[in-house]
Amino acid sequence: MFLGKRKNPAEDEVMDLEAVMQKFDRESNVRIWEGKAKIAVNCILAAFSLFCIYVTLFTSWLEEIRLTSFVAFIIFIGYLMYPARKGLQRVNYIPWYDVLLMLCGSGAFLYYTANAMTIIQQGSNFEWYQILIGIAGIISLAEVCRRSVGLPIVIVAACFVSYALIWGLSNPTLWGKLNYIIHYLFYGKEGVLSTPVNVCSKFIVVFIIFGAFLERTGIADFFIKISNAVVGGFSGGPAKVAVVASALEGMVSGSSVANTVGSGSVTIPLMKKTGYKGEFAAAAEASASTGGQIMPPIMGAAAFLMADYVGVPYSNIVVRAILPAILYFAGIFIAVHLEAKKEGLRGLTKEELPRFLPLVKQTYLLFPLIILIYLVGTSTRSIQYAAAIAIVAAIVVSIFNKENRITPKRIWEALAAGGQGTITVAAACGVAGIIAGTITMTGLANIMINGIVALAGSQVIVALFLTMLCCIVLGMGVPTTANYCIMAATCAPILVRMGVPNIAAHFFVFYFGIVADLTPPVALAAYAGAAIAQANPMKTALTATKLAIGAFIVPYVFALNPAMLFIDTTVWEVILISISSLIGIFAVSASLEGYLFKNMTWYQRAFSLIGGLLLIYPGAVTDAIGIALVAIVIIMQKATAKK
Repeated sequence: MFLGKRKNPAEDEVMDLEAVMQKFDRESNVRIWEGKAKIAVNCILAAFSLFCIYVTLFTSWLEEIRLTSFVAFIIFIGYLMYPARKGLQRVNYIPWYDVLLMLCGSGAFLYYTANAMTIIQQGSNFEWYQILIGIAGIISLAEVCRRSVGLPIVIVAACFVSYALIWGLSNPTLWGKLNYIIHYLFYGKEGVLSTPVNVCSKFIVVFIIFGAFLERTGIADFFIKISNAVVGGFSGGPAKVAVVASALEGMVSGSSVANTVGSGSVTIPLMKKTGYKGEFAAAAEASASTGGQIMPPIMGAAAFLMADYVGVPYSNIVVRAILPAILYFAGIFIAVHLEAKKEGLRGLTKEELPRFLPLVKQTYLLFPLIILIYLVGTSTRSIQYAAAIAIVAAIVVSIFNKENRITPKRIWEALAAGGQGTITVAAACGVAGIIAGTITMTGLANIMINGIVALAGSQVIVALFLTMLCCIVLGMGVPTTANYCIMAATCAPILVRMGVPNIAAHFFVFYFGIVADLTPPVALAAYAGAAIAQANPMKTALTATKLAIGAFIVPYVFALNPAMLFIDTTVWEVILISISSLIGIFAVSASLEGYLFKNMTWYQRAFSLIGGLLLIYPGAVTDAIGIALVAIVIIMQKATAKK
C-alpha cells in the first residue's frame, strides 16, 4: 500500500490515507460520482439532511409516518452511495439490480408511510401482499447495512430471525410465524421502528450534520495545533499531542477509524520521528481516537440511545461520563509519558512548536461547542434544537476564518456529507432494532437472563465478566451503536437483575462495545493506525489494548461501586475516588509499561499492579492497602535509581 515511486509526496500521502480508510472503514467504500451526476447525488443527500432537520424541528408527524419516511430515504441514498462489494466503483454507474432493490426497499417503507393510519387500525391481520412488502423492506434494509456497515451484524440478525422461525414461536404454521414476525418487526414499534431508529432520526442525525459543519470550520487542525502548543514540547511530546488532540477531535468525529486516520496522519509520523516505535505510535493514536466516543460533552451516537433507554436527559449521561473518561485518557497519557522516559525521547523543539498567541486568537472556533454544551447542559433547548443552533454558530464563526469560510457551496457540501454520514448509523440502528425485537418477541431475553444469572449465582463479578466477553466478541464485527442496542436489550437487564444500578449497567455495556475497536483479532482502529505507521497490525492491537487498560478496569469499578458515576454519593467521596483512581491508573500503567523512575523488577510490577487496582476500587481499606503497596514501589525505585 505504501510502496512504489513517489512523484508527488503530498498527493501520494492523500492517496495512502484514502486507501487506509477504504480498507478499514466501510463508510469510505462508496460509488464514484463525477460531474453532473455528482451534483445530482449531492443534492439528494443535502435534501435528506434538510428533510431530517425540518421534520425533527418543525413538524409533529405521526411517529409511524416520520420513521418510515426516514428509513425509506436511508434505503434510497444507501443504494445510491454503496456498491454491492469493493471494487465495483465504476464512475457514474449503478447497476439495474441496485436500482430495483432501492425502489423495492424504499417503496415498501413509503407504502407504510402512505397507509399508516389504516395499518395501525388493522391490528395483526395482514394480507399476503402486505407480508411480502414487509419482507422486501427488511431484506433491502439489511442489504444496505451489509454494504455500509459490514456482514457480521447482518449474520447476527439472520441467526435471531431464523431462531424465531424455527424454534422461538409457538405458531403451528410457517406462514403464521412469518405473519407474526413481519407484524412485529416491520409494522410494529419493537423492530425496525423501535428506539434505535427513533433516536437516530430525532437526535443523532442532527449531531452528524453538526459534526460535518464543525469539521469545515478547521477545528480539527486547531485541536492538533493547540495540543502541540500545550504538550508538544514535553518528553515524548508528539504522543501526548496524539492523546490530547484525539480526545478533542473525538467530540467531532463519531468513528474510531476516521479519528485515527484523521489525526493519526499528522501525529503518527511525528511520533516515529521523535523515536517511538511504529507499533507504539499507532497504538497510542488508535487508543486515544477510540476513546473519543466516550469523551464528553459530545460522545458517540450510542450515548443518545443510552439516554433514551435509561430514561434520563442526555446532559445527565454526559456529566456521569466525565470521571471515567478522564481516567481512560489519563491512563494513556501516563503510559506514553513513561514510554518516553524509558526510551529517553525528547519533545518538539521551539522551532517545531506552533506559536501560542495566534492559536489563542482562533479560540472562537470553540464557540459552537460552547453554545451546544450550554444549551444541552441547562436544558434551555431540546437536544435537536441545540444542535441546530450550534450549526448556525459554526457557519457564523467560519466567517472570521478566510481559509475555512463556510460559503453557500460549502453549506451544501456539509449537508451532503451529513446525509452520507447518517447512512451507516441509521442502517445499523435499523438492523439492531430487528435483533432486539426478535430477542423480545421470542422471549429469548428472559432465557438468556435466567441462564447467566443461574451461571453467575450470587457473584456479580462473574456476570460482569461474561457480559464483557459478549460485548467484545459482538463488537468485533458490529458498530458501537448497534452493539450497545443489542447489549442494552440482553446483557444490561442481567446486570440490573444482579443488583447493578440501571445506569451503571448501561455504561458498562457501552464501554465494552467501544473497546472492541482495539481488541484483537478485529481491531479496526488499531489496524488503521498500523497501516499509517507501517507497523505490525497484531502487535499494534495488543499494545493498544495495553494502553487502553483503563477502559477494561474502570467499568468494573463503577458497576461494583457506582460512586464513580456520581450515583448515591457526596462531593467528598467524589474527590476521594477521583484522587485514588488517578493514582491507581498511574500505578497500573507503570506496571504494564515496566518503568517508573527506572526499569521495574517483576515483583515491583506485581506490587504496582495490585496496588493500583486496589486504589481504583473504591473503599477505605482497599485504598489504604493500595497506597502502601504503591509507596513501597516508589521508595524502592527512588532508592535504586539514585544508586
